[in-house]
This record gives sequence, structure tokens and C-alpha cells, in this order.
Amino acid sequence: QVQLVESGGGLVQAGGSLRLSCAASGRTFSNNAMGWFRQAPGKERELVAAINWSGGVTYYTDSVKGRFTISRDNAKSTAYLQMNSLKPEDTAVYYCAARRVHTINYNPALYDYWGQGTQVTVSS
Repeated sequence: QVQLVESGGGLVQAGGSLRLSCAASGRTFSNNAMGWFRQAPGKERELVAAINWSGGVTYYTDSVKGRFTISRDNAKSTAYLQMNSLKPEDTAVYYCAARRVHTINYNPALYDYWGQGTQVTVSS
């Protein structure tokens, strides 16, 4: 089992920045690919960014490319999502998730562990 706890959400003005953290406990964190998802009211959960076990492979959805950066520190069992140039359309609950395997995937159904979510609100 892996337990995930997100932190770092909040209210920010458009153009501002936030850094989300996802602290993992339980089985070895370095074995797990990680993803950050978000879900806005009335919308489906979408993959925002993902990173493989080593950090050598990353994925970003088109709407956040050049603004968000996913990273991980396996020594600290923590994944991060640095969000810059935030826009009102980035407003959502952000979830981190982990897979039991090394490789990333776009499908939320293939992630095995989920955090409780953290609210990000961007005001215009």
C-alpha cells in the first residue's frame, strides 16, 4: 500500500504560482510512476502531468505545457507540481496518484493509489 498526502493548494491571482507536494508513505516510492490529475466541477478528471519512476520521462497535457513542471525526489518520497502563470481555467481539485509500476499512463483507472485532493483556485 502507498498513502499519498497532497499539500500546497490555495487561492492565487491569475499569473501567480503555486507548488503542490505529494508526500508518499508505505511501500517503496521509487518504484512508482506518479501523476497529477485535476477535476473541475462538472468535468471529468484529467491527467495534468505524469513522471516515471526515475524522473527521466514526463508528460504534460497541452494546456499546461510551458507553465507546469512535474518533478520527484525519491529520497524524500515526494512528488511536486510547480504551477506558474496560473489561469482561472486551472481552478480545480488537484489529486496526486501513483501506479504500482514504473511507467506513466494517461488513464486514471490505471493508477492504484490516490491522495485526498487539494483545492486550487485561480481568481481573475
